[in-house]
Amino acid sequence: MNIAIAGGTGFIGTELTQHFTKQGHQIYILTRTPKEKKENINFIQWLVPDSKPHEKLPKIDVFINLAGESIGAGRWTQQRKERILKSRITATKAAVSLMEQLEHKPSVFINASAIGVYGHSNTITFTEKNTDGGKQNFLKDVVVQWEKEAEKAKNISIRTVLPRLGLVLDKNEGALPKMLLPYELFAGGALGSGEQWYSWIHIQDVVGMIEFAINNDQIEGALNVTSPNPVQMKEMGKAIASALKRPHWLPTPSFALKLILGEMSALLLEGQRVIPDKAIHHGFTFSFPSIDGALKHLLAND
Repeated sequence: MNIAIAGGTGFIGTELTQHFTKQGHQIYILTRTPKEKKENINFIQWLVPDSKPHEKLPKIDVFINLAGESIGAGRWTQQRKERILKSRITATKAAVSLMEQLEHKPSVFINASAIGVYGHSNTITFTEKNTDGGKQNFLKDVVVQWEKEAEKAKNISIRTVLPRLGLVLDKNEGALPKMLLPYELFAGGALGSGEQWYSWIHIQDVVGMIEFAINNDQIEGALNVTSPNPVQMKEMGKAIASALKRPHWLPTPSFALKLILGEMSALLLEGQRVIPDKAIHHGFTFSFPSIDGALKHLLAND
């Protein structure tokens, strides 16, 4: 297959590129600053004046959009919040526009989303069908607008999948390295109340579920990309402590995290219990369904 990936040099994009190139697929990474082609990885310039990516792409079978500024890379100032939203809306609009211009339309559009769309709750269990009741916040507002833009691809008869990513666990990227650090320093413990839900997923299962969605024509719309076994923060902390053979004893109060991180502290102090009903219904097999097994695999060499 020919697979176009916007945001293909980021954390998840890199994992998908490695996975699909090993299978012999051709990858076309859409980027502002293209590099020279290497093996089956091609770089196509976009989002700059006069780039005209539609003239440089071959027939594309799958279009994956992962582009957008990281939500966890810095304090959420008003300016940064505007960039987080604008980057996602701009890239998604550009992706739909590009597909409109292609003579041969992709069979499927995979547009990254997030479980932030549900808002925060310690008591509600969210599925793709049960979406109401979560606390309104910045991330929910972002994801609602983001998904609205992505769904416009359906107007050009392209199957559209919105993988709502949970907390993606990887040893070197994402949130896990930051979560490990206090435990490595023998200072790990619950964050805030410890009651908040973390709907997590191993990076290998992220790749597997996206591939599953590409190959399964019956999957469209929202797709919760989370483990079937979410855990509360206190359970996550104990699992990390066990995997690293470190104590879980020193709690960090909510006010301290809010003082340090501001509004971004919501990423750690608030959560939601999300179940991947659609993936389960369609028969997806998780490689790492439990937090203990996932952490054991990720931290095996520590």
